[in-house]
Amino acid sequence: MAAAGEVTELLAAWSAGDESARDSLMPLVYEELRRVASRHMRRERPDHTLQTTGLVNEAYLRLAGQRQIEWQTRAHFFAVASEMMRRILVDHARHRQFAKRGGNAIRESVDEVTVAAGELSAEIIAVDEALGRLAALDERGGRIVELRYFGGLTVEEVAGVLEISPATVKREWTVAKAWLAHELRSR
Repeated sequence: MAAAGEVTELLAAWSAGDESARDSLMPLVYEELRRVASRHMRRERPDHTLQTTGLVNEAYLRLAGQRQIEWQTRAHFFAVASEMMRRILVDHARHRQFAKRGGNAIRESVDEVTVAAGELSAEIIAVDEALGRLAALDERGGRIVELRYFGGLTVEEVAGVLEISPATVKREWTVAKAWLAHELRSR
């Protein structure tokens, strides 16, 4: 893993418009991006058509296209990268749900694998929608869930990104998890 200071310096240079800094950053963060993507993919169905490398590459392409973002720290970068990965997977699940309902006009036979995959896609969408409702009620709680659960950031890293104390992160993380669990059970 690259030194946090080196990554932060490259992020600052990239924010200032230095595209060579962006290009120098990728080799330093690639393995950690793969770990984040792998964490996301472990929550997906086994026959998912998107692979870890594809998820990393798609997220990096989206990150590289960012023009107006001011990178603060290494943790901020990985938080944004993880959020992009989550959005890619949710978009993929929504597309799959759309296609399953005839949106792509290709007919498939229904078997247990297709049904299970459809249920997982629906679950991903349900989690995303519940997280959206949480963020509407408690924006910081929603960000904490994104950073901890999807981003894999530690309590201390989340505290740094959100500029709050670790104790506040722990408290709000506990409340947000309980709210999401209740919300998902009730639907």
